[in-house]
Amino acid sequence: MCTWMTEQIGITGAARGVPDWLRVTRANVFYDHPVSAPYDHALIIDFVNPDAGVGARVGVELSAASAWELVRAITAALESPEAQADLAAEGRAPVRSELETLP
Repeated sequence: MCTWMTEQIGITGAARGVPDWLRVTRANVFYDHPVSAPYDHALIIDFVNPDAGVGARVGVELSAASAWELVRAITAALESPEAQADLAAEGRAPVRSELETLP
């Protein structure tokens, strides 16, 4: 059964679209039937900028195993001294502390 449960988070960044880079302000994350990936279900991440119209979107569909590897890789990258300094400058806790507070 599909729940259509979507996590929406505000983000600040850029993504490579067609034909150029676009500013992204939101990420929609959900686990459901993919459009193109060859899986029954996939983790789907849409990076969007709603203010820029329907075409301001970059979508990614990942297998569950690939999504977990991406989480691991992101965590490792954010544990770097440079990222930790940036997080501290933004008043955020270190990556491991943030992960420990997740439900």
